[in-house]
Amino acid sequence: MQSPRHVVWSEWIESSGSQSTLPTSGMPSGSIPSAGGIDLAIVIVNYNASALLSGCLTSMFASAGDFSYTVCVVDNGSSDDSVAMMSDRFPQAGLIVSETNLGFSAGNNLALRQLGLSDRQPQHNGPLPRYTLLLNNDTVLPANALADMIQFMDERPDLGVAGPRVRRPDGTLDLACRRSFPTPWVSFCRMTRLSRLFPQSKRFNAYNLSYLPEDAVHPVDSVVGAYMQVRTQAIVEVGLLDEAYFMYGEDLDWAKRIKSAGWEVWYNGEVEITHVKEASSRRSRKARRAFYEAMWIFYRKHYRANSSWVLDKLIWLSIALIGGVDIAIRLWKLRQERI
Repeated sequence: MQSPRHVVWSEWIESSGSQSTLPTSGMPSGSIPSAGGIDLAIVIVNYNASALLSGCLTSMFASAGDFSYTVCVVDNGSSDDSVAMMSDRFPQAGLIVSETNLGFSAGNNLALRQLGLSDRQPQHNGPLPRYTLLLNNDTVLPANALADMIQFMDERPDLGVAGPRVRRPDGTLDLACRRSFPTPWVSFCRMTRLSRLFPQSKRFNAYNLSYLPEDAVHPVDSVVGAYMQVRTQAIVEVGLLDEAYFMYGEDLDWAKRIKSAGWEVWYNGEVEITHVKEASSRRSRKARRAFYEAMWIFYRKHYRANSSWVLDKLIWLSIALIGGVDIAIRLWKLRQERI
């Protein structure tokens, strides 16, 4: 079984600055542009999840296929042994260490900027990777996942974003891996639990698309940031992740901007990965607050201008009430666990 060509992050960044061409979108998997470009740049943001990060990187470096890639881990101010573990076990991976927790968007953007991407134009004239992958530190990849997803996008040159089927460790589907945008109506159905009462309804369960087969292949509004493969040309056109989102919502926002630029977003249920989910945020009050703040930021940015005054206030009140109750319940559960 063929192994992909791994390029050390620092060597790629250094060498790409002296080049002058951009890899062509839609090139066959495994082909390397004559200017020295690569197929895939992988960015992993980590926060206090050393063991899970190790498992993620182990599975990633065991990948098979005819393609080239580079990888960078951004450590967001971890207090565990994540940085030491990286230096000891995975010196071939790039490592950016932030002294503070910048959040998911800003953490990813640190690495994207090193690639030469920005909110304006590429920051240097060197080649960019054909695809850029946001990968969570708590994912595990089968050997063929990266090669299959590269081929999937190569065969569909109109795709700006793609993501695989994402499975939780208990075998259930991570529902966030294929979604519709949370319009006011879609959000209402989700908050009032109509989506749970009618899981097979296109009208009431549009957000998670549960009425579609898990192994299907079809266009969606968004995939999940745990595995979000983006055509780099789309990033050049729309810019980096919006750092107004600390965590949560940034993947939906990016997908919406990319779709608005004319690209397609697809779910590939024929490729499957595993995602622990909330490994770094499960016990964090700040993370839960960020979840509800992301709802408001997304609505305010994309839908508020077309909402009536009454609807606007109802949406604000709903997010505040539901978020407040949810955070209070989680805090109470955490206190009970400590007793």
